[in-house]
Amino acid sequence: MSNSAKAEGVLALHRFGMGPRPGSIAALGSDPRGALIAELERPLTLSAAASLPTSAKAYRTVADANARRTARAKQAQQQQAKKQQQAKKQQMASGAPGDQAQVRPEGQAQGYRQEKDAAEMAAKQAADAIPDPGRPIYLQEAKLRTEAALGAEIGFAERLVWFWSNHFCISANKIQSMSGAYEREAVRANALGRFVDLLLAVEGHPAMLFYLDNLESMGANSTAGINGNRGLNENIAREIMELHTLGVRTGYTQDDVISFANVMTGWTLLPPGADPQHGGEFTFNPRLHEPGGQTVLGKRYEQEDVEQGRAVLRDLAAHPATATHVATKLARHFVADEPPPALVEQMAKSFHDTDGDLKQVAITMVSSDEAWGGPPSKLKRPGEWVVGMVRATGITQVDPVLYTGGQQLLGEPLWRPSAPKGYPDDEVSWIDGVGRRLDVANNFAERITAMADPQAIIEDVFASQIAPEVKQAVGRAESRQQALALLFMSADFQRR
Repeated sequence: MSNSAKAEGVLALHRFGMGPRPGSIAALGSDPRGALIAELERPLTLSAAASLPTSAKAYRTVADANARRTARAKQAQQQQAKKQQQAKKQQMASGAPGDQAQVRPEGQAQGYRQEKDAAEMAAKQAADAIPDPGRPIYLQEAKLRTEAALGAEIGFAERLVWFWSNHFCISANKIQSMSGAYEREAVRANALGRFVDLLLAVEGHPAMLFYLDNLESMGANSTAGINGNRGLNENIAREIMELHTLGVRTGYTQDDVISFANVMTGWTLLPPGADPQHGGEFTFNPRLHEPGGQTVLGKRYEQEDVEQGRAVLRDLAAHPATATHVATKLARHFVADEPPPALVEQMAKSFHDTDGDLKQVAITMVSSDEAWGGPPSKLKRPGEWVVGMVRATGITQVDPVLYTGGQQLLGEPLWRPSAPKGYPDDEVSWIDGVGRRLDVANNFAERITAMADPQAIIEDVFASQIAPEVKQAVGRAESRQQALALLFMSADFQRR
């Protein structure tokens, strides 16, 4: 295998995959581009996912636990109040000095505060006795997702899942129980299919509806709108247009946002308290839906039910601005902060010509010479860097507590972006946090010193395709731990 083929293999694994791991460069052979494309033909399903709850089941599990916590807290408060009343009765009956008539007002106030504090403490202890199941579910999902990336031969398909999950992001800070299952059910299942199917899946998923506050959005003239005090919420309409499909400054107006928000009224989920068997699942509630037709981007939609929203989503998926927006974001994520215009044009054309076939758009990207030009200069996001570092050692299993804690430290906590636009893909957003990566690299190097040889990683995992100055620095390191940390912090690991 020639050095040029090895160099292209390393670039393929960094730029489009999850990073080199033992044996991966040899597995690419002399045709890295073909190997990338071949990986897209393999199923993206996760066999271990069968052991995890669906998003609706996870939602019900957490809701049930919260209901029990509330009930236990109320019971504890009631019991504490009874104890306090009994103590007062006994005190009054005995004529003790604590008789209410003999207690000063300030003493009474202090007594009330003590009783209140005691009741609150009892309630808290009773509630805390029932553990929150949301955190374990989140950690199980994180482990499965991360180990899929570690175990992938190349990781191109996994990277696409990560990209689309961030493009259509939700936040575990708001809906922790569903965050992992949402990615599996809506994103992973459609990441290599048609964009319209992916769009319909994510926008109709209960996690997205919850995250973007659409559950109780109601039209002013709907039954619920007339009878209730709540009104229209524009979040989902605005984010779909601005972030998920058309992109900013593409011709839609505030009137379009309002009309689309009315179209999306009624898209909600079944409350678990009212339906313990199907709570957390998607439902269309006609009582919340604004009646009548709506005009979005100059087109009239007269449907009266859930099909009105689906019709708008289908048209947004097919809009030329969506093709350009998606192509630009994909090229920026994989290739460069300022992607080659010719590459974006090719990918947008592929999107348009194939009716949004995402696999074909990905194939167009890795088949284009523009996607391979230039050295690896794009700074990896923290999650990509950590997985690449672990892959290089051959480790395929992770402690999800340590992993998610590291992601938190690096500023990219898993499934917890600070806004609906997701995590940024440009260097300026991440460069200031590179210093924190040194702490993570040092800690990881310390844990694996006995099992990882930096020279073996250079020669076997990277096929010696490492910058000479990095080889020199690693060779001069005072310890194996230091050598590993230097290697992990090098541009060969940090950039793609």
